[in-house]
Amino acid sequence: MPPDTEVRQHQWWIDPREYARHEARRGRRFAFTHLVPARTALVVIDMVPFFVSENPYCRGIVPNIGRLADALRTAGGTVAWVLPAAGERTPVRDEFFGPEVAETYRTSGGTGPLPRRLWPELTPGPGDVLVEKTTASAFFPGHCPLPELLAERGVDTVLISGTVTNVCCESSARDAAALGLRVIMVADANAARRDQDHNATLYTVYRSFGDVRPTSDLLDLVRPHTP
Repeated sequence: MPPDTEVRQHQWWIDPREYARHEARRGRRFAFTHLVPARTALVVIDMVPFFVSENPYCRGIVPNIGRLADALRTAGGTVAWVLPAAGERTPVRDEFFGPEVAETYRTSGGTGPLPRRLWPELTPGPGDVLVEKTTASAFFPGHCPLPELLAERGVDTVLISGTVTNVCCESSARDAAALGLRVIMVADANAARRDQDHNATLYTVYRSFGDVRPTSDLLDLVRPHTP
């Protein structure tokens, strides 16, 4: 299979001792045992060709993102697509990355209408939110309109997905928690370069900022259940 079509899945894992620590502290494994779909948003970070085309783990999460988006829309929730904005070129970023790489990252979100800048297998719905961010986090004040847009919809719970797990997704999860939102990192709908990087973020989020659940769990929480 050519490298540009290869698909991989992270072998995600959280140490059972960490599960046990939370179970002893709060009496249950997961902090958030229910979702109100109308107050829940799936936040999809940076799923643009620049990142997805180069990473088979990114391509591997596309189906799960699609399933969650469809289920949450049907249940009356919000789907938010967050893309990198070009922003201003800064001396600090040039110094840190080097001028050439800094410019490559600065323009990683592409140009043109936001829906067309997403990975082509991901299609926004008519009621979805599409925004740009000018820093790693989608929830850092002043760098993305997402927090205000979600607040207008009464959202109190965010499901974090996208790429890169240990950079923009983790930054977004931390800042969302700091803003008082209920944060759930979707274990098999985030993508990093390596399993160890991915799992380090899942551990950090589960330990200090929110829950970590797979897509199947979240679909069960979102979909209505008949008696």
